[in-house]
Amino acid sequence: MLVDREFLRRQLETGLAALRVQLPADAVERLLAYLDLLTRWNAAYNLTAVRNPSQMVTRHLLDSLAVLPWVQGETLADLGSGAGLPGVPLAIARPEIAVTLVDSNGKKARFLREAVRALPLPNTCVLQQRAQELDQTFDCITARALAGLGEMLEWGGHALACDGVWLALKGHIEAAELAQLPRGFRVAAVHKLAVPGLDAERHIVEIRRTD
Repeated sequence: MLVDREFLRRQLETGLAALRVQLPADAVERLLAYLDLLTRWNAAYNLTAVRNPSQMVTRHLLDSLAVLPWVQGETLADLGSGAGLPGVPLAIARPEIAVTLVDSNGKKARFLREAVRALPLPNTCVLQQRAQELDQTFDCITARALAGLGEMLEWGGHALACDGVWLALKGHIEAAELAQLPRGFRVAAVHKLAVPGLDAERHIVEIRRTD
């Protein structure tokens, strides 16, 4: 599908202005380069069901960057990163943070390594493994529609630093899901997101340790 790159640039810049996020000077170019790479690899690797690059700007780039106000600390792990969402956009937006992209799928891990090499992302590394296998802790953990909150924390909760924050990106939220966290974790807040151009419910569930 041929899409005017300048159209995508304008769409992205308009969306970033609406989000009111501050990015490095080269961030827009690098985000568009990531979009190009994702579009090319998606044809063979089926990394995302979204095929239209304009929809990718909204549903992938802007949706990921809407998380920025709640990102904290010096280290971040993106669990079940898949095509690198939200991890790659966050790594571009916050080059001072050490980002780890975690995915057990071989095809997705290969794409993530190529993205780290090609963009390049010197602050980013890729781990091809399950969240259960992580043997380090992180100040911030992101997970986008990986599973239910309870399941996510059972798999990867051990990787959250004592004073860290887990940011779960969700659509519609059920009260029952919020109430079923494993022992040792609490819902600190639920933030409703307004993603420019996206007509769908989006929330961040902010989770912290209780001890």
